[in-house]
Amino acid sequence: MNIRFPSARCTLSTSKYISQRSYLGLLTYLLLIVPLQACRIQSTDDVQPTLTTGKAADQYTGNVATTWAALQLKLTKTTAGFTPPVASRAFGYAGITMYEAVVPGISNRKSLVGQLQGLISLPQAESGKEYNWALSANASQAQILRSLFPTTSEANKVSLDSLEAVLLTAFKGTDEAVTQRSVDFGKKIADAVFEWSKTDGGDAGYTRNFPTNYTVPTGAGLWQPTENGQKIPMQPYWGRNRTFVKANSDLPTPKPLAYSTDVKSAIFNQYLDVYNKGKNLTQTEKEISLWWSDNPGESFTPPGHSYSIACIAAIATRADLAKAAETFARTGISVADAFILCWRCKFTYNNLRPYTYVRLTINPTWIPFWPDPPFPGFSSDHATQSSSAATVLTALYGENFAFTDDSNVGRPDDLLRHISFKVRSFTSFAASAQESADSRFYSNIHTRQDNETGLAEGKKIGANVNALAWER
Repeated sequence: MNIRFPSARCTLSTSKYISQRSYLGLLTYLLLIVPLQACRIQSTDDVQPTLTTGKAADQYTGNVATTWAALQLKLTKTTAGFTPPVASRAFGYAGITMYEAVVPGISNRKSLVGQLQGLISLPQAESGKEYNWALSANASQAQILRSLFPTTSEANKVSLDSLEAVLLTAFKGTDEAVTQRSVDFGKKIADAVFEWSKTDGGDAGYTRNFPTNYTVPTGAGLWQPTENGQKIPMQPYWGRNRTFVKANSDLPTPKPLAYSTDVKSAIFNQYLDVYNKGKNLTQTEKEISLWWSDNPGESFTPPGHSYSIACIAAIATRADLAKAAETFARTGISVADAFILCWRCKFTYNNLRPYTYVRLTINPTWIPFWPDPPFPGFSSDHATQSSSAATVLTALYGENFAFTDDSNVGRPDDLLRHISFKVRSFTSFAASAQESADSRFYSNIHTRQDNETGLAEGKKIGANVNALAWER
């Protein structure tokens, strides 16, 4: 196994040619090169989380968190059934688990217990006892990923076990009591979070992506199967799931433009715009379309792309464990809630895709640049989740955080369209979210109203995540 930490990439690859000893040495070096930051002790006027002794979470390298994030991205890509909605949920619970496993060691941060819907209680750290927060984070991620990805391949399960063992060896000290206490706490947090997850409506969603009991609504302006031939849309009930943040659940569902085939109507112009763009795509626009495609099975899905960008930010800034854990918690919650609300919108209106509308009203033989995904159009999930994630990442890393997104580097070229995966550079998280939204217009699978609505709603979702009481 070989783990790489370039300045702006979150990847994990395995190789049978690297021995366990050399891997351990490399990993230990990588995990310890980040300078330890001074411990910040602040007074608190509440009892959560319990104050403990020993090194604070911000004295540990954030590479513990980013290594596990990298493995989750790999699991998402290579585990059957992890469609974008299902994947977003897994990122949400994994991020929360990571944060709750270390928050007792963060003097100025609060637990999310009582703040997230249905999260009434979690195991508590023992007051006045010493914990190794790197070990708690390590154990928590291994445990929650086993629960969230029970159907993953045996090879992936071996990778998961190996990573847990190597990090345990790299971080444990000489006090066996501290080691055991820390590991036990991380596992207890993971088990409790997983039990809570079973009540949200999305448990084991990977087993029912296309439920046969769903009746597809019919009528003018409603979604129809497109060129992929999928007759039942993906996860039609996902919008009924419980959001993490109640304020997000309370957001009103936005409405699309009224359906019409009148060439003078606003909605006709939306689809005509898509059709005309398809005839005039530049090479750069084609590359942008490919970069953000993130099809399940071929990549880590759109919410995984946002999680990868969060990983890039944490690595580039050498975030400590406390900052990295909060980064993944906020990002995970934001993309999970974004998919629930976006799917609620999609299956409220069952808005048809450009493929169907253009063939009906403009050109009966038209083929979009990119094949349509099997679910309604309005609003855009790419735009919604990218915007939501960008909003929380901006709160953590700033409005002018410049970065290079090399998440998809190494993927095979698209031989059919003669396009390669080329890195994208941005001056801010908002700019990357805008490009993610634009990419779906360039792909001819979303109208501008789909994207503009998604970007606007995503900002609201992310703002509600940021508005949680993170600070003591």
